[in-house]
Amino acid sequence: MAELQKITPFLWFDGQAQAAAELYVSLFPDSRIVSSSPLPAGPAEGAAIVSFVLAGQEFTALDGGPMFQFTPAISFVVNCETQEEIDHFWNGLSEGGGKQQCGWVQDRFGVSWQIVPVQLEALMEASPEGVMSALLEMEKIDLAALESAARGE
Repeated sequence: MAELQKITPFLWFDGQAQAAAELYVSLFPDSRIVSSSPLPAGPAEGAAIVSFVLAGQEFTALDGGPMFQFTPAISFVVNCETQEEIDHFWNGLSEGGGKQQCGWVQDRFGVSWQIVPVQLEALMEASPEGVMSALLEMEKIDLAALESAARGE
């Protein structure tokens, strides 16, 4: 028997669960849609419920209606190893959505994502003020600029 994931993010959409899942699995490696089906009963009867996996993490999306909206109070952090990876996720997730300071984007469905380099913690330790100053001037993270700031350049 497969091991049950202890915590599964559950995302509430207003008629766009399938489209959101398709976008996300197109961007992340080791991702797939597991199932998509209408709810058989209840207040959202007939609405889509989509199970999918992003980078090995299970998610569920529901077309529950307009009564709940996403806010940046909840976001998903995408840890990136290279500038190419930062660019890939930043461009893919921000298309049709919004770009925010310090590597944050809001996708076209309203879900917030933080696109950050895995090196950020070490860079901050090397030069907290310099790196933070550089970071606050960025929307999309520029890894080379953060590395320069960490060196005091």
